[in-house]
Amino acid sequence: MTPIERATVRLTVNGVPIEHDADVRRSLADFLREDLGLTGTHVGCEHGVCGACTVLVDGRTTRSCLLFAVQMEGAAVTTIEGLTPADGLSPLQESFRRCHAMQCGFCTPGMIVAATELLATTPSPSPDQIRDALAGNLCMCTGYVNIVRAVAEAASA
Repeated sequence: MTPIERATVRLTVNGVPIEHDADVRRSLADFLREDLGLTGTHVGCEHGVCGACTVLVDGRTTRSCLLFAVQMEGAAVTTIEGLTPADGLSPLQESFRRCHAMQCGFCTPGMIVAATELLATTPSPSPDQIRDALAGNLCMCTGYVNIVRAVAEAASA
């Protein structure tokens, strides 16, 4: 029996139906970045620890480096590109900008995706709830104070 090496995956990415052949061992992160050109999803540790690859799968935060693209059959995937309006920044992204909640920007897409899920489920989170929601996303530059401030500001807007 010959092992299957490629398969067609059908999913929705940022609201657009996609049908694309992929290597069965291709990570969702690599599929998004290399096959679909959505480079806002960053690849950091490739072990699910840093959170740079965080995307929404059916509305829930997910580490795209830990999943195979073919596992997404029928799923709805939202990347940072799908959260960014064509005419500028989302209110959450604007809060990140205004509160200086980024420096190098490598962790920022994953932080914004995680904060998006938090704000969808908890519209008025406490600082502790914000910290808990973002605990799986590592930042080496900012110290998190401005990130928590930015999420709180977006929630109050």
